[in-house]
Amino acid sequence: MRDAMKAFREEARRLDRADPLKRFRRRFAVPRGTIYLDGNSLGLLSRDAERSLVKALRSWRVLAIRGWLEADPPWFTLAESLGARCAPLVGAESDEVVLSGTTTVNIHALVNTFYRPEGKRTKIVADELAFPTDAYALKSVLKLRGLDPAEHLVLIPSRDGLTLDEGEIVRHFARTTALVFLPSVLYRSGQLLDLEFLTARARESGIPIGFDCSHSVGAVPHAFDRWGVDFALWCSYKYLNGGPGATAFLYVNRKHHGKEPALAGWFGSAKQRQFDMSLDFTPAPDAGRWQISSPSILSAAPLVGSLGIFEEAGLAAVRAKSLRMTQFLIEMTDALLASEPCGFGVGTPREPARRGGHVALIHAEAMRIAEALRARGVVPDFRPPDIVRVAPVALTNTYGELCALVGHLREIVDRREYERFPAERRAIS
Repeated sequence: MRDAMKAFREEARRLDRADPLKRFRRRFAVPRGTIYLDGNSLGLLSRDAERSLVKALRSWRVLAIRGWLEADPPWFTLAESLGARCAPLVGAESDEVVLSGTTTVNIHALVNTFYRPEGKRTKIVADELAFPTDAYALKSVLKLRGLDPAEHLVLIPSRDGLTLDEGEIVRHFARTTALVFLPSVLYRSGQLLDLEFLTARARESGIPIGFDCSHSVGAVPHAFDRWGVDFALWCSYKYLNGGPGATAFLYVNRKHHGKEPALAGWFGSAKQRQFDMSLDFTPAPDAGRWQISSPSILSAAPLVGSLGIFEEAGLAAVRAKSLRMTQFLIEMTDALLASEPCGFGVGTPREPARRGGHVALIHAEAMRIAEALRARGVVPDFRPPDIVRVAPVALTNTYGELCALVGHLREIVDRREYERFPAERRAIS
């Protein structure tokens, strides 16, 4: 075991020396004395994001209301300009992505637009492993139409409680299905669904399909246009490093730009008509029509800087390192943590094409182990009932940190150190 750990440490040093992205770590504020492995919950602050936020504050101070047109970039079109910059990360045209609202608000806005029950087609296909807000929103959409979620929301079951079978999903694309809405990456296990396959099968069945990509954008390249995805949405505070509660994004394929938004608001107006103050809605000609309220400029400003890092680093390089890091962690887990007394399992698919940006380590004492890690300055997160989620982020983490994590895990379990911590979950885990 000692020789195996030595070999992994030597390999980590080699990989860190050869890492083409290592220079970007200096651009981020890594908390002192911390190994931060929770970027799939909240990405770290970059110096670039900090500068763009301070710049927005200065514009507010100096320009006041004139900042809507005179700030750099102007606030009035900030949602569209940031959408255009985010579009390459998802394989979209610049007018198909816009910064708007929050993930849950965007689910309501887009699902209510694309869900059009008619005749026997009344059901929404989703999954039983969905992030709770997705399920809450879908049930709300059905209830608003007087439909019973127990009958009209089809939740695809998981065979193992961790992953989904795409073949099983498409078997539910039936003549009674009006809409499919799924995650790109399962938030607990880190499984990456085959969006291209699912979209093709939905199109063959004449069913619109949308995705919640909060756990993939910024870590996994997408090709929404080429695949024919109808709509998608995602937050920006995870892999995009936009900051806590940062404004979200939405995507609507160009072929749907003529649709009327189900939830109209004045910031969805055509820009040249918005200040006509007409009570008749003239929607923007593109994805911008799905905006509802004025954008939160201070919540959006950090993205001006953080998206610049992705433009500089290149998402292909980010994905390549992310896959190598998750593979490295899985290999170490198999070699050093799987056997007793450690007893860790891996809940994330091992095939690279089926893996998102984090690894799910399974252990019966996962919650208390996560607390013990935090006490040692290692920051993962816990997802019930038994998962320690570890997100080695390509722009901020090193292979050496993964070796250190494994060392901490061995000691915590060997010494039963986790027993010092209460069995009750904290408010935020």
